[in-house]
Amino acid sequence: MTTRGGPWCPALGRGRGGRQFRAGLSGNHGCPERETGSLGRFKASLRENVLGSPKELLKLSVPSLVYAVQNNMAFLALSNLDAAVYQVTYQLKIPCTALCTVLMLNRTLSKLQWVSVFMLCAGVTLVQWKPAQATKVVVEQNPLLGFGAIAIAVLCSGFAGVYFEKVLKSSDTSLWVRNIQMYLSGIIVTLVGVYLSDGAEIKEKGFFYGYTYYVWFVIFLASVGGLYTSVVVKYTDNIMKGFSAAAAIVLSTIASVMLFGLQITLTFALGTLLVCVSIYLYGLPRQDTTSIQQGEIASKERVIGV
Repeated sequence: MTTRGGPWCPALGRGRGGRQFRAGLSGNHGCPERETGSLGRFKASLRENVLGSPKELLKLSVPSLVYAVQNNMAFLALSNLDAAVYQVTYQLKIPCTALCTVLMLNRTLSKLQWVSVFMLCAGVTLVQWKPAQATKVVVEQNPLLGFGAIAIAVLCSGFAGVYFEKVLKSSDTSLWVRNIQMYLSGIIVTLVGVYLSDGAEIKEKGFFYGYTYYVWFVIFLASVGGLYTSVVVKYTDNIMKGFSAAAAIVLSTIASVMLFGLQITLTFALGTLLVCVSIYLYGLPRQDTTSIQQGEIASKERVIGV
């Protein structure tokens, strides 16, 4: 793992779901000074790390492909499960990410941090909870297929995020270059999916059919969100990214209350409380038990000596 030196550097974003226009939900260790000081050096770095490193592009195509699988599995699960069941089960991606972090990055989480992770999972579920509404439309669903799809989506979410974090933090390649690598591989993967699913419609109406100013603005906002997400991954990890995403859900709901008159429910208030408490608990410093253990050993030695 490299050090966190160097100036701050933003990242390109990466979108998920439907057609992906942003690549590289990423973070790294900032743009080295050698690249921020000279455009020529940056171009040379691009030639070396992008055009001259097909292995690196192939390496970063893995999370792009996994994210594509995740999105399709999520849509499949939503079409075969009730919305409430989908909401609850899909939040298992939070503890799954924590588990992948422990297994793939050889990190350890305290018991309190594990408690906060599952508390966050419950809090996000309550914040997004919407009571099921009766409908006359009968939709044929396959719950077994839905649960299988949601399990694959959860595993893909945890694996892809942690894999990408490991790639970013295991080399000194700059943040910009890593995002461009992810961007290119993401475009290739998602364009294949787009033309496989909507190829005939695209040929008839064009790729950008239906793109209004509002659509472009949403794409821009999503790109900015990907940029700041990459900074979170850069300076912390994917678990903290989950916590920041939960806080964003709470803040966006509060904004909806002020802007659109959305009514606060008891489940939302309880979920918000759980999210806030879980963020606080996860951020608590771990207790250093080294001195206590050494004191116990010293006292035992004195007893034995006597």
